[in-house]
Amino acid sequence: MTEQVLTSVPDVDGGNTLFDWFRHMRDERPVWFDRGQYHVFRYDDVHRVITDPAVFSNDSSRVFEQLKPITGGNINSMDPPEHRRLRGLANTAFTPRVVARLESRIREVTTELLDRVDGDAFDLVESLTHPLPVIVIAELLGVPSSDADLFRVWVDQLTDLQGVIDPGADDFLEVFDAATRDMNQYLLEHCRARRTDPKEDLITSLVHAEVDGSRLTEDELVKFTSILFHTGHLTTTLMLGNAVQALDAWTDAFAELRADRSLIPNALEEVMRYRSPFTTVSRVSTRDVEVAGHVIPANSMVTPWVISANHDERRFVEPERFDIRRDTSHVAFGHGIHFCLGAPLARLEGRVALNVLFDRFKELRVDPNADIRYHPSGGMYGARNLPVLARRA
Repeated sequence: MTEQVLTSVPDVDGGNTLFDWFRHMRDERPVWFDRGQYHVFRYDDVHRVITDPAVFSNDSSRVFEQLKPITGGNINSMDPPEHRRLRGLANTAFTPRVVARLESRIREVTTELLDRVDGDAFDLVESLTHPLPVIVIAELLGVPSSDADLFRVWVDQLTDLQGVIDPGADDFLEVFDAATRDMNQYLLEHCRARRTDPKEDLITSLVHAEVDGSRLTEDELVKFTSILFHTGHLTTTLMLGNAVQALDAWTDAFAELRADRSLIPNALEEVMRYRSPFTTVSRVSTRDVEVAGHVIPANSMVTPWVISANHDERRFVEPERFDIRRDTSHVAFGHGIHFCLGAPLARLEGRVALNVLFDRFKELRVDPNADIRYHPSGGMYGARNLPVLARRA
């Protein structure tokens, strides 16, 4: 691999160039300074960065003060002890009991969505992997799932910003506000309505919940429900698409999984490792710190590549092999206090959806002639569209 590839992160191409580049960086430049950020690639280093909030803060406004309107009151930007205030409340949203109660509804929605599929060639993202988690999280929150088209527009507007606009740019707040204004106003109206007209839904629970003797402010409520909505559906959308692509490429694993459905939960964990839906997270160094022999100065942006960590040969045997029986310890959902809020729901939705797909179709493969569009590599990993060919059972 030449030095030329080091000038930028390769675009997602389905895996080859991107993962070759990660391997090179882990071997040659485990800590790489580029465009104002320190990139970290090895498993042990990534794990350290994402689990030590005292040294690696989640609050990017430490570097970019203009981001305080975004990071303030945002659980994803909080460090202890403030983080504990909202995390306890967040954990109540996705308790095992709450998630388990959704299983029959997830199966029902999956079945209804596949019933609408006309013919044996369809786009899996449009038909299933996007609408399924949107409907489920919308119903859980208490907003109309009939607004799914609006949600898609808002999510696309926000995700399109990743890797495109510099958070230090003078117009970042203006651009970010334009991308989030409509959705935030929509959520705010629902939060306000629940104060006087409570319902049996999650927004009502959040509006009336007390944390340390006080209730959430409107700004905290909007940010919190927005995070729950995003984490409650994006992970599943990407994971299911990545699962079908991985199984399509590794046909022996696909056949083994069909023969033994009990392997589905572990297979989904391997999907998360092999094709992690979220490629990076962001941290800020709170002091000078040495990582892999390199000193990262205080108040520096640090970008741990979780998808690279999940392919580190130092941690995983034959990491480029998709092994549905692997005993994996991936960091795709993060680790520690910022472990993904939506992980339990994503796991359940993935398990139910794959079972229904296997029941419905004898064969399911990615259309070899499809023009698949991917998310940019600097944020999410997965297909924006996924045309498939199927043969019904």
